[in-house]
Parts: sequence; C-alpha cells; structure tokens
Amino acid sequence: MTWNGDWVRLAACRGSDEPDRLFVQGAAQHDVKTVCMGCPVRTECLAEALDGRIEWGVWGGMTERERRAVLRRRPTVTSWRQLLETARTEYERAYTAHGPARVRALG
Repeated sequence: MTWNGDWVRLAACRGSDEPDRLFVQGAAQHDVKTVCMGCPVRTECLAEALDGRIEWGVWGGMTERERRAVLRRRPTVTSWRQLLETARTEYERAYTAHGPARVRALG
C-alpha cells in the first residue's frame, strides 16, 4: 500500500449501511472498533488521525481516548505517517526473511 489519499476508498467503513453507527461516543466506540480489525488501510487511517490530531471518532481502530494516550506517550513524534510506514516496512522485511514464528520472537 502506498501512502496517499487513495487509502480512504479502500477503508472497511466506507459505504457503511449505517454511517451514523460509526460516529458514536463513549463505550459504544469499542463496538465500532470491530469494523477496523480487518481493514486493509487501518495503519493509514490511524496515521491520518494522529498527524491531524483528530479529536472525534474511531480511526485506525483507536478511540479518541486511546489516541490521546498515544500522543501523550510519544510527544516528540513529528510524523506518525512516517513512523508507522517505517515500522510496517521493517515488520514486512523481518517477516519475509524469518517467517512468522521468528517475527513473534523478535517482537
């Protein structure tokens, strides 16, 4: 997956039968997170929300509260997109070179 604006059209939540169901508050957000679990652009979505400091909704499988906690723990990150892209590339490289069992052992 390349990092560009096209990721939105691949999102699992796009075209939902019930779009209002995706924009809820509080504990109901945890139910919405299930839509994100198998989404092919979950990382891009999360990076968008973190870089844009989006304060509402579930993005990339994380609630507002979870994203705020991540931002507090890593205040020096200037580009979540770059950080997450690098992490994914390194994971894929390790997975290809060593297989899933070795990647789990390294993680």
